[in-house]
Amino acid sequence: MRPFVISLLLLLAVSVHAQQPSDSAGVVLSGRVVSSADGDELAHVSVSAPEYNVSTVTNEDGEFMLKTLARPTHLILSHLGFHTRRITVKEGQTDRIKVRMQPSSIVLSEVLVSANDPMVVVRAAIKKIPENYSTQPSLMHCFYRETAQRGSRFIAVSEALTDLYKTSYEVGDTYGDAVQIVRGRRLLSTRAKDTLAVKLMGGPVIPIMLDAVKNSQLLLNEQELSLYDLHMEIPERIGERAQYVVSLSPRYRVMRPLFYARLYIDQETLAFTRVELELDVSNRDLATEYMLVRRPPGLRFNPKQLTTTINYKTVDSVTCISYVRNEMRFKCDWKRRLFASTYTVVSEMVVTEVVPQAEVRRIRGRDSFGQRETFYDRVEFFDEPDFWGAYNIIAPTESLEHAIDKLKKQKRQ
Repeated sequence: MRPFVISLLLLLAVSVHAQQPSDSAGVVLSGRVVSSADGDELAHVSVSAPEYNVSTVTNEDGEFMLKTLARPTHLILSHLGFHTRRITVKEGQTDRIKVRMQPSSIVLSEVLVSANDPMVVVRAAIKKIPENYSTQPSLMHCFYRETAQRGSRFIAVSEALTDLYKTSYEVGDTYGDAVQIVRGRRLLSTRAKDTLAVKLMGGPVIPIMLDAVKNSQLLLNEQELSLYDLHMEIPERIGERAQYVVSLSPRYRVMRPLFYARLYIDQETLAFTRVELELDVSNRDLATEYMLVRRPPGLRFNPKQLTTTINYKTVDSVTCISYVRNEMRFKCDWKRRLFASTYTVVSEMVVTEVVPQAEVRRIRGRDSFGQRETFYDRVEFFDEPDFWGAYNIIAPTESLEHAIDKLKKQKRQ
């Protein structure tokens, strides 16, 4: 199975109908999250309003935007290596909310757990998956964004609201899981130098394929784990929860690339809370075969990096996937040309709302997004001033907003 695959094609224009937005949100909260230690912006911080069961994450600039039906009394912010913050939302306070998060420290007694056998800890966590994760089907509203850069310049931006349906974690595989696109848009460069289109296969389905806890074929099974050396690292905290940290590195050379990985496991419940993966690209041919499905004749592909982060969140004693980020970096050049171009493809998905159990519905096959499809081919260009309406999204960074404006201008010309 290859959860990360891209295709490099000459640009083709395709368009599909998108659904209409919902009514406007009652309140839009926005702000910026920084570290109290050095003032640096914190990316990928979980920001939620529990009263309305909605959430998002901060962007690379540490900024967030959260839409709710009415003003929530408080927000909850959680991040790896920092204490959880609960902030009160005051009357009339909706924007420029600045939140300082305090780094958490590890006490000596927690450091001593590094003497534990890492394989014993991982096996115990795998055994407790049916207890820690949902035994009922679930449906989640999500926001998905996919960007491609040539050098430092954005050449493509695609975004969507999606529904993510997951069967019980007792199943042990992703059979029956599905994603449906509710509303989406794409913006693409029309410059002649950018006619090489970078397309991520199955982009919105990546949260299914990369759910390492549910997709046991990916990493968490005896056969795969036997290919790795495991080590206990210094424990860390996610919010107020102490975490075992287990690192994995390839033990053998096999006929496919393996990963360097870090598993974060709640010390009390043994739930997997975070999984970090980095593809071993030391063998260029194997990495290329793993990442690339097709390319124009004469194009040379040089893989540089593929990293993935999967975050899980526990609510009412049930742990579920909450955020996935996947980043690829590679070089492409044409034969007989002097310089190669560096491309970066980033996809990220955040769960913005978990649907109440009584309202969970299965996504029908004809409505689901296929693993062999490209998101670019399923949505069309949109240039509406309030495209997302009341839906929650990941706030675009300043550089991405600037890029989107430039791509829109190119399209109008």
